[in-house]
Amino acid sequence: MQKICLHIIFLLGFVYGIKAQQSSPVADSSQKRIRTGFSGRVIQAASDMPLQGASIYISDIKAGVATNSDGRFTMKNIPPGRHLVEISFVGYSTVSEYVDMRGDIQREFALYPEVAERNAVVITGVSSATQAKRIPTPITIIRRQDLLKNVSVNIVDAISKSPGIAQLSTGPAISKPVIRGLGYNRVVILNDGVRQEGQQWGDEHGIEIDEYSVSKIEILKGPASLSYGSDAMAGVINIITNVPVPDGTVRGNIISNYQTNNRLRGIGGNIAGNQNGFNWNAYGSLKAAADYENRYDGRVYNSKFNEKNFGGYVGYNGNWGYTHILFSRFHQSVGIVEGDRNDNGQFVKPLPGGLEGLPSKADFNSTIPQIPRQDIKHFKIAGDNSFNIGNARLTFNAAYQRNQRIEFGNADDPSEKELYFDLKTITLSGIYHLAEKNSWRTSIGLNGLSQNNKNKGEEVLIPQYSLFDIGAFMYLQKTWGNLSMSGGVRYDHRSLSSKSFFEGSDLKFVAFNKNFSNVSGSIGFTIQPSSMVTIKLNAARGFRAPNIPELASNGAHEGSNRYEYGDKNLKSETSLQLDGGFELSSEHISMEAGFFHNDINNFIFYRKLISYAGGDSAIDVNGSMTPAFQFDQRKAKLAGLELKFDIHPHPLDWLHIENSFSYVRGVFKKSVEGTKNIPFIPAARLISEIRADFFQQGKFIRNLSLKAELDNTFRQSNAFTGYNTETETGAYTLFNAGIGTDIMTKKNKVVASIYLNALNIGDVAYQNHLSRLKYAAGNIVTGRNGVYNMGRNFSVKVNIPLSFTPN
Repeated sequence: MQKICLHIIFLLGFVYGIKAQQSSPVADSSQKRIRTGFSGRVIQAASDMPLQGASIYISDIKAGVATNSDGRFTMKNIPPGRHLVEISFVGYSTVSEYVDMRGDIQREFALYPEVAERNAVVITGVSSATQAKRIPTPITIIRRQDLLKNVSVNIVDAISKSPGIAQLSTGPAISKPVIRGLGYNRVVILNDGVRQEGQQWGDEHGIEIDEYSVSKIEILKGPASLSYGSDAMAGVINIITNVPVPDGTVRGNIISNYQTNNRLRGIGGNIAGNQNGFNWNAYGSLKAAADYENRYDGRVYNSKFNEKNFGGYVGYNGNWGYTHILFSRFHQSVGIVEGDRNDNGQFVKPLPGGLEGLPSKADFNSTIPQIPRQDIKHFKIAGDNSFNIGNARLTFNAAYQRNQRIEFGNADDPSEKELYFDLKTITLSGIYHLAEKNSWRTSIGLNGLSQNNKNKGEEVLIPQYSLFDIGAFMYLQKTWGNLSMSGGVRYDHRSLSSKSFFEGSDLKFVAFNKNFSNVSGSIGFTIQPSSMVTIKLNAARGFRAPNIPELASNGAHEGSNRYEYGDKNLKSETSLQLDGGFELSSEHISMEAGFFHNDINNFIFYRKLISYAGGDSAIDVNGSMTPAFQFDQRKAKLAGLELKFDIHPHPLDWLHIENSFSYVRGVFKKSVEGTKNIPFIPAARLISEIRADFFQQGKFIRNLSLKAELDNTFRQSNAFTGYNTETETGAYTLFNAGIGTDIMTKKNKVVASIYLNALNIGDVAYQNHLSRLKYAAGNIVTGRNGVYNMGRNFSVKVNIPLSFTPN
């Protein structure tokens, strides 16, 4: 059946492609060479005054320009066809519009002060650039300006306040995204369209992407297996780093940040240019932090980290399309918090000979991680290409990645590599975007992945393995006036070969081969009964094959403080999710509401093992008893909702009262050891913010913003208590505040942007339900379990834009 579906996909695409090309008005070779010009003006809607520096960008061809002092712009050499143009300017709502590019086109765009972002352009999970309001799946867009205004210690932390998004954390440096209660290998991370492959199965394995390099983030909530295959059951996070600057410009920025709690200091910068089609970008950053502190634990020993990152791209855009070569290197050193304390409740550090000692003041203040620690290096090089074929387009991407993750835990030999995962991955993607015909937009794609993992450490947690993925899909979009439809079908096949391994004379891993196949798809609709209202409905089938740790783990994991057992008989997870959404955007009120229901077959989770005596099972690892966990699977379902409400009352248009609420409930269909609750489900959360925006066109101070925020996290009583795996978590409320502004020159240019923020002003001691440090060693003096999250923190962030005009 699955092979038949695969053949049908290619047959339909082939026939459709031939018909579309035969009927295309640019099918003959003389017309293919025609290129159009696009010019116009961008103004303020209220005053008709020009907006200098507004961005005009066409995502599908990765080309754009900026307006001059008169608000005017000109783009040349645009391939003919219907293109989605995005016009944006800081402090104003984005405008996006489809423009039929034939001949010389002129347009004027009027921008309104920013209220709610409904006209943004999205490139994630769709066949080509699409207006967000026409996508049936819920999607969140976070721009660089939003990242600058807020405080974070890593990229996942930066997005975790978005409705439906949470983070599973192991201290400040390590965070994993959780979308609507699902994380780990159920979330696909893209970086500039390339699937990020590290060791994302591990609790303490974060995302290897430089936070300071990010230009935009698109978060697709819900199954996206149609476009991205296995692992996209929860959704996709597309982190966009390299975006060509406007033609004829050289731009850059320098960003610096200091945070008081853990003395985090970071600096980053980039420089990018675009001249006569040749475009490039280069960025780099340094970040270091000492141990953080809170009211209950004081300074948390070995929660320090440091990073050294760089990357960029070089490419050429021509009449035929574009080709870009991207590269990046991420290097992070992270301390592992074990939380061990002495009889006085003080943190202790391991010393040679099995001894323990008290950390010194220098130990707490150092940014160099101590034993135990991990070192992560991630190198990536990719080719991103697009070729115009008449009104059609072929995109092809190829990437090579190498992820090296090393854990050090031997105090007698600090350089000993206890665990060393060396993962190499090659990804390929080819998509043929057929010429648009009668508002039908069709894409046919093929994705592939080849992966090989080797163990080079003293100890082995998972076997060496090789993996191969291939998937084919067809994606359709159709618009009938205010009604839009999106959907498609996909076939995937994964083959996995696991190697045998002997530990001395004992067989630790048995060799085995596994194959997984699946047909997935989706269909959804959006309708706009008026210019202010959008209604969305979507149904999607997701798929995830078990990963190698779930199938074959057999070893102690220093970073997670547990001994893990896999099960090679695990089956693939499949899901059916229904999504509904309602959006309202008026002059003084905006609202978004979304709900979902997700049925999952063969949901994989890990649970504690029970010993024959009835207590927790534990394994003796180097003289220390380590709790044992086993992977298992059951039928499960998740349901929830997200709400966002923004009031900006007239005549106080400068005032914004914003509220966002997220809730998800996950249960097994049958009880597991007396509970139906699924593990790692975030607590309900309500964030309320009052913000005042002033001086959008100020001469010396511009875009002044003041905000006060209440971050309320509710009690999580629905913990997975089976086998003593999880415990309930109490509620807490954090009070935050911030102020930010742009400093202008007499020539009407931004010389610097300054952002001051205060987090957890009340210095509340709290534990997030998804913090793994909650289960670290307890304090026998106070009776409190685990380690608490970060206390009061003040942040200063300065961003200096750079701009040069080439001769």
